[in-house]
Amino acid sequence: MTKQVNLTQEQLTQWVREQFQKTTKFLAEEGILVEEVVTQESRYLAPVLAVWKVKARDGKKYWAIGGDVPSDVFALSVAKDAREVLRYASLHWQLKAENLSRVEGRDKTREDFIKLLVSRAQGLYQMSQEEGLWQNNA
Repeated sequence: MTKQVNLTQEQLTQWVREQFQKTTKFLAEEGILVEEVVTQESRYLAPVLAVWKVKARDGKKYWAIGGDVPSDVFALSVAKDAREVLRYASLHWQLKAENLSRVEGRDKTREDFIKLLVSRAQGLYQMSQEEGLWQNNA
């Protein structure tokens, strides 16, 4: 999940735009309408992951993640920065996968989602531990 890919500036801009559109759609479905993005605290690890610090129209602030991971949103209070959000999301997804695995009558779709959560949680944690990804993002 942490494979480095060199993108041109144009490709990076396009990827960020596409991921932001998907993530803001997810946020809207969760009842969060984005008013502003705090770009200096947002991080793009393209083409895998984007972490946005956003301010909603109601004034609340959140961390939102998207990319080659399930879109998700967390209260701003769970992490001081984008790197810490990855650690938090990793734990959150592992717990969610564990809870889903305990539900009786699981089907293939649920099993696949559990596997995806576990896989992406492990990837997020690995990314949060890679110093090279964060040296310029302190």
